Amino acid sequence: MNYDPYGIRSLGAVISTSKSSTRSLRALSAAAAVALVLTACGSSTDDPADGADASSTPAGISLPVTPVTTTLVNPGAEPRAALSPSLSGEQSVQLVTRSTVTQQINDEAIQDFSTPELTLPLTAAAPTSDDNREVALRIGTATSADQRLTEALAPADGSEAGLTFTDTGAVAALQITPADGAQDSARAAIEQALNQAVYRSISFPDTDVGVGAVWTVEQQVISGLTLNQKTTATLRSVDGDRVTVDIRIDQTPESTTLALPDDTGQLAIDSYTMTGTGTLEIDLTKPLPVSGNVMVSGNQQYSDPGGTTVLRQDISDTLQWTTL
Repeated sequence: MNYDPYGIRSLGAVISTSKSSTRSLRALSAAAAVALVLTACGSSTDDPADGADASSTPAGISLPVTPVTTTLVNPGAEPRAALSPSLSGEQSVQLVTRSTVTQQINDEAIQDFSTPELTLPLTAAAPTSDDNREVALRIGTATSADQRLTEALAPADGSEAGLTFTDTGAVAALQITPADGAQDSARAAIEQALNQAVYRSISFPDTDVGVGAVWTVEQQVISGLTLNQKTTATLRSVDGDRVTVDIRIDQTPESTTLALPDDTGQLAIDSYTMTGTGTLEIDLTKPLPVSGNVMVSGNQQYSDPGGTTVLRQDISDTLQWTTL
């Protein structure tokens, strides 16, 4: 499935047919509402509350994750040691995600396309050998602040997923296998939450570090618009296998323009701001954070070549980990 998380394909059709009419503005607003999670979590869906199922991941598909480049800035204080994940046993955690999105087209009324909070119980089984970096996930009974989505999520209980890690703890791939009977809206909501978790994770340097160490993790996030994401990590504390890391996330678009599909033109990226902070507590023997909160927010403005249509968005997404 090729995702269109910005409503770009529909957006291009609207702009190419009529650039200035009120009807076009309203159509543009509806098109952009397809998915406005511009925080680039990898994919997004129609608002589940609208009652329509959105097409999502086919069963058993593997979703590659862009590679990361990790750079040590400061090794921190002595004593220093390598933060080397060594996974074992099972882990049960709860992932809670939410995205808040408001949008304005020209001087039209502000619209709210926020997605409801999603609570996702996860059980992770560590690899059975040291040379295997594939972690199996089982998804429990997910719930949402939206009752209709909660009902759609019920048949998805027992869905499976998997994460492939590198030696330094970076996620290299995400696999999702929905349970039989899982509705498309539920599959899409689960996929969006897991994608968000992947791009809000952290990997470690391959050298010894101590408290106060600082390193950066850079990767591209490609979802309609190519973004360069830089995560700056600071090692706050080390207690045996448990480490606490403060993170700051900065995203910048690779280009000043956004190419529309099917050669229908392009949009100017007038402004783009997306930053966030958070703290993750990580057990080096477990694949998922044991606790943590990350929030990323910002605003963007896009315009058509003639400057007759301006799209403004204010966005924030939050992610929370807790141990069950």
